[in-house]
Amino acid sequence: MSNTQNISVIIVGAGPSGLVAAAAVLEDKTAAAVTILEKDPTYVGGIARTVEYRGFRFDIGGHRFFSKSQQITAWWKDRLPKDFIEVGRLSRIFYKGIFFDYPLKAFNALFGLGVWSSTLCVLSYVKSRMAPISPEKSFQDWVTNRFGRRLFQIFFKTYTEKVWGMPCYQISADWAAQRIKGLSLLNAIIHAIIPQKKKPGAKVVKTLIDKFQYPKLGPGQMWEKTRDDIVREGGEIHMGENVVKITREGNRAISVTSINSQGMERTFAADEFIVSMPLRETILAVEPPFPADILQAARNLQYRDFLTVALMVKQDKLFPDNWIYVHDPSVKLGRIQNFNNWSPFLVPTPNVTCLGLEYFCFEGDELWAMSDADLIELGKREVCQLGLVKSDSVFDGCVVRMPKSYPIYGPTYQKDVESIRQQISEMENLQVVGRNGMHKYNNMDHSMMTALVAAQRLSGSTLDPWKVNTDAEYHEQGEIDANTKGE
Repeated sequence: MSNTQNISVIIVGAGPSGLVAAAAVLEDKTAAAVTILEKDPTYVGGIARTVEYRGFRFDIGGHRFFSKSQQITAWWKDRLPKDFIEVGRLSRIFYKGIFFDYPLKAFNALFGLGVWSSTLCVLSYVKSRMAPISPEKSFQDWVTNRFGRRLFQIFFKTYTEKVWGMPCYQISADWAAQRIKGLSLLNAIIHAIIPQKKKPGAKVVKTLIDKFQYPKLGPGQMWEKTRDDIVREGGEIHMGENVVKITREGNRAISVTSINSQGMERTFAADEFIVSMPLRETILAVEPPFPADILQAARNLQYRDFLTVALMVKQDKLFPDNWIYVHDPSVKLGRIQNFNNWSPFLVPTPNVTCLGLEYFCFEGDELWAMSDADLIELGKREVCQLGLVKSDSVFDGCVVRMPKSYPIYGPTYQKDVESIRQQISEMENLQVVGRNGMHKYNNMDHSMMTALVAAQRLSGSTLDPWKVNTDAEYHEQGEIDANTKGE
C-alpha cells in the first residue's frame, strides 16, 4: 500500500464498511481524493439503511448498536452525540401460537411446551451431551450438541431453514458458532433459576444483552450523517453506479468501470481501491481474469436475499418485542419487527404501529418475483393468521427488496474464501471489506472495523482486515488503536 498522502482512492459500496473507510481516509488526511461508487440510486447504508415511506421510517433487518469494541462504540457516539436512545431488548420465538422467550428460559419453556414435551427435551439434551456428534460439521450438529435434537427441531430447524433456504445439515457449523456462541441449554436453565451477578471483566455474550443503543431515527441516520460528513470533507459519492469491471495490470488495479442508473458506462481510475460489494462479484469483475480455480471458487459463493413488507396498522401496543422469530411452518414469514418498540420517532402517527414482516428468498424465485401488492396481501394474511393483528386494521404498506443480504455459509465456503483471500492478498492496492465484501456473515461493528483497518493500511499499517474477529477485535493484539500504524 502507498505511503503518500497525494493518492486517490476509489471505494465501492456505501454501506457501513465503505462509508467508514471513506470517513477514516478523509479524516486522517491519507488521500487527496476519495470517491465512493454506490449501486443504489437513493439510499446509503446498505442493509443498515433506514427506508422512509410517507413519514414512516423503518429498519431493514434490525440493527442493534452494541459492540464489545470501545473504539467502535466511540465512533458511533462521536458521529451522533445527541441522537442515541437506549432500547430494551426483547425478542421471542412464536411457536404453535405460544410465545417463548429468547434466549431460552427454563420455566417459560416448561409451561409453554408442557411437562411431557419438556421432559423429552431434557432427556434429548442429556443424550446429546453423553454422546455428542463429532466432528461438528453442520449447523445441525452444532446446535444438537448444545441443546439436544428435540429442541433443535422445535426452536432452530424451521426458522433457520426459512432464513437460508437449505437443510440445516448443509449449513456450516461456523455460522452457529458465530451467531449463537456462548449459549447452551444448561447455561440457560442455570441463568433462569439462579440470577447471575456480572463479574468484573467477564465476557459479554452479544446474544444475551438486554439493552442496546439505537439512533432515534433508525440506523440510516448514522449512515446519512456519515455521508454528509464525507461530502463536507471533500469526498465524492456517486449514487446509482453499478461497478461491473475492475481492470488490473499485473497485481495492481488501475480502474473500475460502472454502469449508472441511466445505462451510461463510466470508468474511474485511482491509486488505491477498497471494495465492499459481494466477493463473488468482485472476483468475477476483475480483468484480465484471475486463474480458473479462483473464478470457480467465486462462483461457488452463494447469497440469501431478503425482503421486508412494511405494514401500517391501526392498533398500538400489539406486542412488546423488538422482533419475533416465527417458527410456524404454515407461513412463509420468518421474522416480525415492531418498529414502535425500536424508537417512537420512527412512527409519526399516534395509535398506529409499523410492522416489518421479513421474508427470506432467492433473487428471482417465486416470492421475490411477486408484485408489491401481492406481497402486502400475503403479509396481511399471514400476520392475521398468526393472530397478531386484526384483519381490518392494516391500512397501508410497502415492500423493500434487498439482494445479497446474507452470505451463505455453505459446505465449501471456507475453502473457497481462503483461496480467494490468498489471491487478493497478492494485489498491491486492492482491499475487500465488510460483510459481503469478505463473505463473512457478521455484525455491523465487524464490518466497520475491517474498514478502519483497510484505511490504516493506506498510510503504511501492516494490519490485516481478515484478522478482525467477529467481536470487531483484532486477533493478534485485541482492539486496534486508532493511531496504530503497524503490528
